[in-house]
Amino acid sequence: MRYIIALLLASTAIGTAGGGAARAEVPNVVTDIVPVQALTAMVMEGLGTPDLLLDRGASPHSYQMRPSQAAAVAGADLVIWVGPELTPWLDKAVDARPEGAALLGLLAAPGTHLRSFAEAEGEEAGHDHEHDHDHDHEHEHEHDEAHDHGADHADDPADAHAEEDHHHSGTDPHAWLDPENGRLWAGLIAAELSRLDPENAARYAQNAKAAIAAIDAADAETTALLAPVKDHPFVAFHDAYGYFADHYGLAVEGTVALGDAASPGAKRLDALRTKMQGAGPLCIFPEAQHDPALVTQMAEAAGAKVGGALDPEGSTYAPGPQAYGQILTGLAKTLSDCLAG
Repeated sequence: MRYIIALLLASTAIGTAGGGAARAEVPNVVTDIVPVQALTAMVMEGLGTPDLLLDRGASPHSYQMRPSQAAAVAGADLVIWVGPELTPWLDKAVDARPEGAALLGLLAAPGTHLRSFAEAEGEEAGHDHEHDHDHDHEHEHEHDEAHDHGADHADDPADAHAEEDHHHSGTDPHAWLDPENGRLWAGLIAAELSRLDPENAARYAQNAKAAIAAIDAADAETTALLAPVKDHPFVAFHDAYGYFADHYGLAVEGTVALGDAASPGAKRLDALRTKMQGAGPLCIFPEAQHDPALVTQMAEAAGAKVGGALDPEGSTYAPGPQAYGQILTGLAKTLSDCLAG
């Protein structure tokens, strides 16, 4: 939190200092996914609205940009994205931007809390990392090809690309589901916008403080919703909830799929079914953007209850400043509705 406050003070200082030419216009900002657009919209409140590349209801893992969107990326004053670990389809468009063009990769930002995917079934997921490197607004291109979110996803368990042969490792990119990262990123976004638009630095700093307060409120509401069901195990569709579970102390019994890059194989499904049958009554949750048929089959075979569809990426929410808090509380309400029953 001291780091965020320092960023905000620095942003305000930039706006009030005599040096540096002020921009005539608010920066044109492009974002990749709903939670990033929401955080940026909170910081830009009253000044401008950031563009969102991902269409409503689309998956960030396998999206294909339209030519007009690629042109928008090329012409943006600032691009803010999670990083190639989540949206590799944006990588080429980012590379095509002019040298020195402003880019903020949030996973690569200093201070971001990162966790790793579990290397194997049964291994405790979530190895904390200190993320120390210079923040020069350039993204890292090296990421684990074993966790290629750009691969096509199929829901058929018999798909040739089965998970028994898929080594699921590397950085878990769903870092926005830890509200500590959301608070940090609001400050970073304000600092970067202030660098580009010093005339409005004080407003960005003020908005960032308001954004952090809104995140605090959503975090508190989410905590209260989940408190009665913290010890109730559940199964999710894919391994996207590590940050959320770590922050709120939830008991994830397992996931049907490890990631969107591969379909679950028969061996994995058999092992999960056996695990579910031995865990007693629990809930299993489908996910927005995915066919719930496999989840329904697993529930019937294991005697589990099917919950509502989880939406960790906010694909069903209208973009805007309210969406970040809605993602957190929406997950909590969906989980609680089933787990408390």
